[in-house]
Amino acid sequence: MENWLTLLPAIVAIAVVLWRKEVILALLLSLCTAELLIFIQQGQHLGPGLLLTGSIQTIERIIEVTADAGNARILLFSLLVGSLLAYVRYSGGVTATVTFLVNKGIARTARQAGLLTFGISFFTFIESNLSSLTKGISMRGLFDKFNMSRARLAYIIDSTSSPICIIILLNGWGAYVLGLLSSYDLPMPAVSVLLGSIPLNFYALFTLAVVLYTVITGKVYGALRRSEQQMQQHTAPTEIETPASHPSYMLVPLLTLVLSMVAFMLFTGNGNLVQGSGSKSVLYATVLACLVAYSMMLFSRRFQHQELVNIGFKGIAELLPVVTIVLLSMALGTSLKVLGTGAVIASMVDQNIPHFLIPALLFLAGSLMSVTTGTSWGTFAILIPIGIPMVMLLGLPAPLVLAAILSGGIFGDHCSPISDSTAVSSVAAGCDLLEHVKTQLPYALFCGAFALLAFIVSGWIMI
Repeated sequence: MENWLTLLPAIVAIAVVLWRKEVILALLLSLCTAELLIFIQQGQHLGPGLLLTGSIQTIERIIEVTADAGNARILLFSLLVGSLLAYVRYSGGVTATVTFLVNKGIARTARQAGLLTFGISFFTFIESNLSSLTKGISMRGLFDKFNMSRARLAYIIDSTSSPICIIILLNGWGAYVLGLLSSYDLPMPAVSVLLGSIPLNFYALFTLAVVLYTVITGKVYGALRRSEQQMQQHTAPTEIETPASHPSYMLVPLLTLVLSMVAFMLFTGNGNLVQGSGSKSVLYATVLACLVAYSMMLFSRRFQHQELVNIGFKGIAELLPVVTIVLLSMALGTSLKVLGTGAVIASMVDQNIPHFLIPALLFLAGSLMSVTTGTSWGTFAILIPIGIPMVMLLGLPAPLVLAAILSGGIFGDHCSPISDSTAVSSVAAGCDLLEHVKTQLPYALFCGAFALLAFIVSGWIMI
């Protein structure tokens, strides 16, 4: 099969999203395209039975994804998030918390609300989905209070979660990358390479700077600005219409979520925080937070058991479309892995090119791979085994090469409509997924362009 054909499923997905504005349809067609190419790759003939066989294989691919324990945890977590959001909303805790923060002067203005959202990221760096969820639950009401759109909240959530996780690195992200590096005989310790990549992770640093600028100035541009103007013309979604109860109905489940996440990371890592399982910990923490919220509402005697069950399922139902998107994204990622799409993109970098351009090209390859597959971690897994050998063979600076790969993975993740972090951020903010992608994309492209330039200049100076 021609190598370029492996890019066809990603092209189909992007084209249908732009044309029909329907993510689920785009993913289904892209998945069917990928399975058709796998048929051809396996040497099977196209015939009348292809439609039936192809449909069955597509269904089996989706089932195969759910058979993986890590994927099943993410899907279950995504459903339970809906229950948790519903509980804190119907309890009146969100309204009470907003009133408390405003009256205490902690968030009396839109700028203070934005800075509080930004600051929470530094306390929830353990796991990116936890960071997004915590900020979304706690800040929805404040953004409604100050007439800021959910799209703005989704942008701030998404553009601070992964960048801060990949810069602080005392988490599963750092352990994962360190594990990928540990099998190579590098000229310096793997930990030193990882730490050295932090000041060179240009996309993450530029993104955080732009978010901070947006929060402090209050200025928004492009699609995000149009989204805010439309919000002001129509009735905006609000979390503060429910009568206030007490801030504890939101803060206690939220603190349970954050603190138990840390505890479960230690538990699953046998006492080592950075070795803990993010997918297990965030699921266990969400289950516990749901139980705490349910118990508080039940013991308040304002809600009956059956009423709380209905509220929980109502929250789950609200997230079913997003969970479907996550499921299809996982299946598509598996199909693209079978096709070898990532390897094809990575091979584009391995050409006769000037050495100083290699970091920039690794950044581009990582960006393209991440945006088409929807996974930054998968991008790291494919590109680090390509980039690190170049360090040893060509004498390239290891921190710069690693930073380029990490930056590319996060940049592509921010641009991709099939990324799980994109989906979780939109859910946490209560923003439509496509609106979130459309409004965040100009900011991501702006930071990505400057990051590309920075990698070119750094390559020229350091190589």
